[in-house]
Amino acid sequence: MKLFDEHNFIHQLSIDCVILGYKDGALKVLVPKLDLKENLWALPGGFILQDEGIDQAALRILEERTGIRDIYLEQFRVFGEPQRVNNEIFEGMSFVKQELREKGIFDDNNINWLTKRFVSIGYYALVDINKVYPKCTDFDESIEWYNIKELPKLIMDHNEMVAYALETLRQNLDEKLIGFNLLPETFTMREVQELYEAVYDKPFARNNFQKKMLDLNVLDRLEKKFTGAANKAPYLYRFKKEKEAE
Repeated sequence: MKLFDEHNFIHQLSIDCVILGYKDGALKVLVPKLDLKENLWALPGGFILQDEGIDQAALRILEERTGIRDIYLEQFRVFGEPQRVNNEIFEGMSFVKQELREKGIFDDNNINWLTKRFVSIGYYALVDINKVYPKCTDFDESIEWYNIKELPKLIMDHNEMVAYALETLRQNLDEKLIGFNLLPETFTMREVQELYEAVYDKPFARNNFQKKMLDLNVLDRLEKKFTGAANKAPYLYRFKKEKEAE
């Protein structure tokens, strides 16, 4: 492994990403488990290279974890409270520092840098979960999708970050019509409704919801979805391209 060098990065500034997917009626978050003896989970994150823009850094971090480049990505909040330090990892757990040394990734100078306060730029990403092949980095033991309602306790303020990302998604779902980034290219109206219900964590009346979606004039109706019963088969839809929706 190559030795980490903090001089390559902007000091005390980091990026943390809430990667959201949707499957089986549930909103899910991609979360790595850190490769340490202690059970610790953290959002996918990283640092910003000296010659790199913050959006470019976020896209690089996301590609490292998901294997895809075409991702809906949005900055949603900056986290910078004075007490924002890695207490769970470094305070009272001196063996963690020894683990990092033994892995050959960090030396004492880099470890001391990591123990300082960081300001983190929070991004959330929306992905078609079927296109993502989660990938571990040198810092991960594993990486898995977790139901947003059943997340493990994450380090620092990362659970709070997820809550803020979900709040932002709810605010933007109708205005920016970004929820379709969580669906495959074609989908049924029922699948759209189930997605909205998962995001807002509440049911919607079917007829009212369908009328609302169709009145937006952002969906193309395609052929019926084959189910073996043609008279009851639901129609498939796709999201109109921007020019088509005008």
